[in-house]
Amino acid sequence: MSHINPDPEPERTPGLEPGGGVPPGETPPAESSLPEAGPRETHNPPKGWAKGPMSLIILLAVLIAAFFLAYALVLIL
Repeated sequence: MSHINPDPEPERTPGLEPGGGVPPGETPPAESSLPEAGPRETHNPPKGWAKGPMSLIILLAVLIAAFFLAYALVLIL
């Protein structure tokens, strides 16, 4: 990959005053994108939760719901 300089060249950028200032009413030059801004991500799992942790979460939710249902039945009777 070649490195792209994100800074504009003041000599070749229209609308800039000497020294790099922007006169009133002019739009400043847009920033260029930085294709090398972050590290390359090499590990990106394609799937969501594994079956084991997801089944444990579901089982825990069912047990908590059953507890509150039983508790409500005890209070009613």
